[in-house]
Amino acid sequence: MSVVDEILQIYSRRGGEAYVGEPISVSEHAAQAAYFAREEGAPPALVLAALLHDIGHLLRAMPEDLRQWRTDRRHEDLGGRWIGARFGPAVADPVRLHVAAKRYLCAAEPAYGAQLSPASVQTLALQGGPMNPTEAAAFEREPFHADALRLRRWDDRAKIAGFQAPGIASYRAEMALLTTASN
Repeated sequence: MSVVDEILQIYSRRGGEAYVGEPISVSEHAAQAAYFAREEGAPPALVLAALLHDIGHLLRAMPEDLRQWRTDRRHEDLGGRWIGARFGPAVADPVRLHVAAKRYLCAAEPAYGAQLSPASVQTLALQGGPMNPTEAAAFEREPFHADALRLRRWDDRAKIAGFQAPGIASYRAEMALLTTASN
């Protein structure tokens, strides 16, 4: 099975599940994030990172009710490793860093936290809260930290009930191109 088919199968099987604490599905969230990335003229690797940033949620079962979460599931690490084996760091590292980017932005931009959805506020607490200065400095040294910050902002926007973004399959070309280019 090709990587593209594998991704489409994962989203077909589990992407219709509710995106935890939000009024949309995981697939709708992914498609919206990728749409916003594409609309801003992001390079194909970053568009694909936006599309796949939450695939870690689909690779492991998780409670749909956010009230059942007791610890952070580290979906960004699971997804980053999975993506890295298929696409390389330009796609995987922004995914791996997108939760850290939320924590960073909460520390660096005081108004940022106020615009988070209630579900994002709740998961932020499980993810360690705003970064301290040492963590923020380490994040800034990450080669793909700027891409992760862009991805984070698309992630935050991509929670619009009823918004019809092009679906997961519409990114076949980017997936196929980047799979070939990185392997």
